[in-house]
Amino acid sequence: MSLQEISHLMYLVKLIDQKISSTFEAKIGFSLTRYELLMTIAKLEPCLQTQLQEQMQIDQAAITRHLKILEEKNYVTRKRNESNQREIFVRLTDRAHEEMAACEEEHQSLREVMYPFLTETEMEQLAILLTKLNDNL
Repeated sequence: MSLQEISHLMYLVKLIDQKISSTFEAKIGFSLTRYELLMTIAKLEPCLQTQLQEQMQIDQAAITRHLKILEEKNYVTRKRNESNQREIFVRLTDRAHEEMAACEEEHQSLREVMYPFLTETEMEQLAILLTKLNDNL
């Protein structure tokens, strides 16, 4: 594959990222990053802010910005560890649990709405390829 073909492929990935992000936010009401952050907190809860940073693979400043916005909207609480002031525990609020459950119910068919042109097998293959690309870059 030529450098021009690789460059075009990477540009397509960039365009797809932009389209997916805007479509997801329009349909769900959260940015894709914040929704994934909430899902990660729900899975690890209670968790340390540093765990989120590692799990999400984004820098500390970005995690802090996202959590501050989610905290202002009453979706998460942050509390310093009393025995280690450098650690911050993050938890979902009752509001977040309720809205995420309602979102799951309301958007059961999101996959069909957003990606009706991909089969389940193609979605699985895409997940494998994207994970491989992400893990090796």
